[in-house]
Amino acid sequence: MEGLTIGQIAKEAGVGVETVRFYERKGLVTRPERPWRSFRRYPPETVTRIRFLRQAKGLGFTLKEAAELLALRVEAGSPCEEVRKRAQAKLAVVKVRISELQAMRAALERLVGACEERRPTACCPILETLEGEGRAERTPPRRNGLAYGETNH
Repeated sequence: MEGLTIGQIAKEAGVGVETVRFYERKGLVTRPERPWRSFRRYPPETVTRIRFLRQAKGLGFTLKEAAELLALRVEAGSPCEEVRKRAQAKLAVVKVRISELQAMRAALERLVGACEERRPTACCPILETLEGEGRAERTPPRRNGLAYGETNH
């Protein structure tokens, strides 16, 4: 018998069998006919197709975008310029997301720095910030006019 079973496809592509089935349901992988009293046999290029989808998703492309790139790959006359434009657009999105994550990191670092571990949770600057609106970008809240860690002495 020619072709690979779904288990073999999954193993070669580095995914689970359910992922192969998911791609079948989404129309990204063709589900072969099942011969009477036998297993379905997938063509070997199914492995390449699934690896392509995985790599594209690993670079931040949505499944829809990955499918569009795959369609461009299959079309013989598609210019590489179209793929480049899509990659540039994804790069711009990634740069914005990195900037957002850096701001999140800075806010969390400030909050963690303002936290005194032995303080009761009723006075926890992290919890108080989470309860407020938009405080994460500012310094930790004050209680009784004092910043956390300050005393009246």
